Amino acid sequence: MTFSFLRSSRGTGLLLAAAVSLAAAGRARADDFIVYSPHVIATQSEIELRGFNVADGRGTYDGERAAELSVAHAFNGWWKSELYLAEYEREPGAGGKLVGYEFENTFQLTEPGQYWADFGLLASYGHPNGGGPGEFEFGPLIEKTVGRFDHRINLIWEREVGGGASHKTEFRYSYAGTYAVTSAFRPGIEAYGRPDDHAYQAGPIVAGEWHVPNRRGNVEYRFGVLLGINAAAPRRTWVAQLEYEFF
Repeated sequence: MTFSFLRSSRGTGLLLAAAVSLAAAGRARADDFIVYSPHVIATQSEIELRGFNVADGRGTYDGERAAELSVAHAFNGWWKSELYLAEYEREPGAGGKLVGYEFENTFQLTEPGQYWADFGLLASYGHPNGGGPGEFEFGPLIEKTVGRFDHRINLIWEREVGGGASHKTEFRYSYAGTYAVTSAFRPGIEAYGRPDDHAYQAGPIVAGEWHVPNRRGNVEYRFGVLLGINAAAPRRTWVAQLEYEFF
């Protein structure tokens, strides 16, 4: 399924222009080290665990870590809904805790190969434990595949909602580029920018997918390390993701 306003090159151009015009300095959530794909596979379900751990001798960063457990289901060929059942965070010098829940949706806006790139939209709402404002995130997901190379770009805006909200819109962007040696081994690079923090990170990752024998399911993995490009970013952030997809 495609959305009517993207059925022309003019519509695609308008989407990109709107994304650029909305860009404003802002800050990403600390545990959002992921670059989403716009693709949705009808009736596919997922169980996912992902997280990160910071290694940095500076006390303001060292020991920071987070993890998320989620389940997802694609109700059709253009809408996937995901529920984060548990979100764990540990700040430097403090104990770990469960921080809340999140309801996330991915909308596929174009068919693969229909335009020069594939487009989607992310929209999610996060609800904190213990009260306080919630968080709404939204933004375009872009993916381009050329031969064995795959490129993804996410432009995500975040805004607090509800009682006590700051009414400030924050922004982050991310990029992932991989090369498929095989389906089970795709080395590449990821990069993340958080302009409000003046924090920028990039580093090598490896990802892949295995089919589970005698099952209609696949196991996906992703591991890597992100290096701080400037002093305001952690020196090393180890990231990991494990996912089981099935029908």
